[in-house]
Amino acid sequence: MTEKNMTINKDQGAMSREATRSGRRYVAPPVDIIETEEGLMLVADVPGLDEEHLAISVDQGVLTIEGQAPFGSGELLWREYAMDGYWRQFQLPDSYDAAKAKAEVRHGVLTLHLPKAEAAKPRKITIATH
Repeated sequence: MTEKNMTINKDQGAMSREATRSGRRYVAPPVDIIETEEGLMLVADVPGLDEEHLAISVDQGVLTIEGQAPFGSGELLWREYAMDGYWRQFQLPDSYDAAKAKAEVRHGVLTLHLPKAEAAKPRKITIATH
């Protein structure tokens, strides 16, 4: 897969979500993307998040990963540590089937499997003998 096939926002660190006009700051989680014969495997570092606090969506070919770690319970008396939310987007090519995507989160690591669409999978064409 080349960068021509998938647009990746390479900004690291805290960023604002100008696309949604949100005033909140977000951290772009580091991501590894591996292409296999079956599709893509995306691995993202999202410490503090579980499946309840993480949202993954695909809309018009744009994969969005976002989440906010829960603060905890009790009355806040002093705050020096603030966890920014996570937010990252990728433009996916049409050759992947988002409807069949599967994701899991374990120990703060998101693993997303995005299979290739049937039309995009390589096929062997048999040659007829005479």
